[in-house]
Amino acid sequence: MSPAEENRLDAAEAAAAPGTPAKDAEERNWPELPADALILIPVRNMVLFPGVMTPITVGRRRSIAAAQEAARAERPLGVLLQREAGVDEPAPVDLHRVGTVAGVMRYITAPDGSHHVVCQGQQRFRVLEFLDGYPFLAARVERIPEVEAVGKEIEARTHRLREMALEALQLLPQVPDEFVAALRGITSPAVLADIVASYMDLSASEKQEVLETIDVSARLDRVMSLLSHRVEVLKLSHHIGEQAKESIDERQREFMLREQMRAIQKELGETDEKAAEVEELSKAIAEAKMPEEVEQHARKELRRLERMPEAAGEYSMVRTYLDWLIELPWSVMSETRIDIPEARRILDEDHYGLDKIKRRILEFLAVRKLNPEGKSPILCFVGPPGVGKTSLGQSIARATGRTFARVSLGGTHDEAEICGHRRTYVGALPGNIVQAIRKAGTRNCVLMLDEMDKLGMGGFHGDPSSALLEVLDPEQNATFRDNYLGVPFDLSKVMFIGTANVIDTIPGPLRDRMEVIELSGYTEDEKLEIAKRYLVGRQLEANGLKPEQVDLSEAAMRAIIQDYTREAGVRNLERQIGSVFRHVAMRIAEGSCERMDIGPEELPAVLGPRRFERETAMRTSVPGVATGLAWTPTGGDILFIEAARTPGTNRLILTGQLGDVMKESAQAALSLIKARARDLGVDPDQFEKSDIHIHVPAGAIPKDGPSAGVAMFMALHSLLSNRCLRSDVAMTGEISLRGLVLPVGGIKEKVVAAVRAGIKRIMLPARNRRDYEEIPEDARKRVEFVWLETVDDAVAAGFGEAADGETR
Repeated sequence: MSPAEENRLDAAEAAAAPGTPAKDAEERNWPELPADALILIPVRNMVLFPGVMTPITVGRRRSIAAAQEAARAERPLGVLLQREAGVDEPAPVDLHRVGTVAGVMRYITAPDGSHHVVCQGQQRFRVLEFLDGYPFLAARVERIPEVEAVGKEIEARTHRLREMALEALQLLPQVPDEFVAALRGITSPAVLADIVASYMDLSASEKQEVLETIDVSARLDRVMSLLSHRVEVLKLSHHIGEQAKESIDERQREFMLREQMRAIQKELGETDEKAAEVEELSKAIAEAKMPEEVEQHARKELRRLERMPEAAGEYSMVRTYLDWLIELPWSVMSETRIDIPEARRILDEDHYGLDKIKRRILEFLAVRKLNPEGKSPILCFVGPPGVGKTSLGQSIARATGRTFARVSLGGTHDEAEICGHRRTYVGALPGNIVQAIRKAGTRNCVLMLDEMDKLGMGGFHGDPSSALLEVLDPEQNATFRDNYLGVPFDLSKVMFIGTANVIDTIPGPLRDRMEVIELSGYTEDEKLEIAKRYLVGRQLEANGLKPEQVDLSEAAMRAIIQDYTREAGVRNLERQIGSVFRHVAMRIAEGSCERMDIGPEELPAVLGPRRFERETAMRTSVPGVATGLAWTPTGGDILFIEAARTPGTNRLILTGQLGDVMKESAQAALSLIKARARDLGVDPDQFEKSDIHIHVPAGAIPKDGPSAGVAMFMALHSLLSNRCLRSDVAMTGEISLRGLVLPVGGIKEKVVAAVRAGIKRIMLPARNRRDYEEIPEDARKRVEFVWLETVDDAVAAGFGEAADGETR
């Protein structure tokens, strides 16, 4: 049986299988193909050249139908490269226009159901028009005849390409001699270019470029250019391989010679470079004044290093380990000078306000001075961003004459970042604590653990917060053992100071080891003083300006604080002042002026329109709106509780992304209003025919907590009694169904936020009087406080004057 008959038989059997593309297509009786048409098979990442035989695996439904029809009808195939390999069902626009006519030498259906076509390239073709109505891709094509080029230039190019190809084959391992002989026997320039391009390690796009090059001379040049690059790469690879082999042989030879030289030097009483290095390390170990246990361990490792050849892989690891042991400050301590008046001066010089925090820091330093060996508490500064937590730590270091180091714990999720990696790992290093102490150079430095509330959660890498327990425990940290060092290091002399934005996210056992000092936000007057004392001078220097070149008036600074920033700290305030000074620097640099005076009226031209407005009067000018006070991780803030009544069936609708606790507060407020409707002057009949909708704006921000109970009650009372609340009143507090006002937290931050927003009267739970002393004095002077025992007190103060004896 001939190969053509076998192909027809295989194709017929495959087409007869149920559900095959060919059978389905036969049942549709597609039209006969024109004489100049080809059945097409799109391929990915391969290009078939004329004269080359290769198997093609077909798996797509249309490609299988094409292969079966070509084998059945003994027609040639057209092989076209896809433009994008990731397209599963390519359309005509996804295919190149130049391909190769291929004769089907063999069609094979494997036992696993896969289909294969053995094709031999015959000549190039160009697609003229794609045809529709067939179960496979088909197109009318123009066959491109191969014109044999002659001439001395073509002959020279052919000779050069053959020599380059043979050179490339010599650089490749295990090339069959038959292939070399076949390459030598090719006389046609066009065939030689196609064969070389086909077997070269080229990308599909580069091969397609060669296929589309019809002119033989240009094709030879293109293939030579590509082959020249590949030959250079092969030469370099071969050279690197030879060097590596020579290096290994040279190392073995070097090792033997060094061993012989060592024996000779030993006989002559001489020493080599390695012996000098070992001697230097031994001297450094002695000078480091390590504890006895650590020094014994270091000398043991040094003896190991001495016995190792320098070529050994572990040599550099042991040497690095010894360097770490030597460079740690085992006995180096800063000369501490605790002068309380000087420390007070430094704190006042570096920070404005914060009197309570400064007093606690001075008490801390006083105890250290009177009892240097005592175990003083570990301080943790908690407050919003930009209130000066990190700079307080730097001031403590300056006041005590110690070096300052900082470790950022934000995002730390691996306990090895605290306790170090074991030396069995490649690239192991000590933990961040030991690294910071080495950088500080003393073992009694001030070490700030920044962002403690942002430690990663424990997982398969371990729990970093648990690793910190040993570091911060005065009873344990005298023998802190880093996994990399493997020996104890005394951390008891280190003054640890933590910082955090929120105390709640710090794990309980870790929080228990620290004394928390809370820093609230700054008032408007405090920000103004900070700007005048620190921020203006810092930004003048940062922007290359001199004080005589710009005058930022006090009114302008106050306008920036009120209209362009709303924050607990002063970080954005400093940025805005920097923006003003950059504008001045640009004007001076371009020669427009030599000096600028900046007042409030110039700010819109520099910073744009006002970003914040005091909108409490506008928002509370209708019934059903109350101003509440909220606590956030970045300080206090005000929020508006809005209530509306619509015809309905006594439903309560809550919107604004409220948490479960806040939803319960709203339900409790409504229930309290219903229970006391007649006492409050509210018609109880309106509940049955109405739906109550409570909304808290800024719906993209999740909100939760019980402290909005009073504000929700007052908003509902205002709505149902059709009375407006005072626009300058804000409130906070939890309510009970009996009408009691219960205490809440975050009073200091909430009051500061209310003052920032221009509130004049603040209603607080009476049981929060204990927090009055924590409120900054400037804020206490600027607002009137109303202390609430019950919601009746809130009604009296919210709609009119406060009850006698209730204001302070």
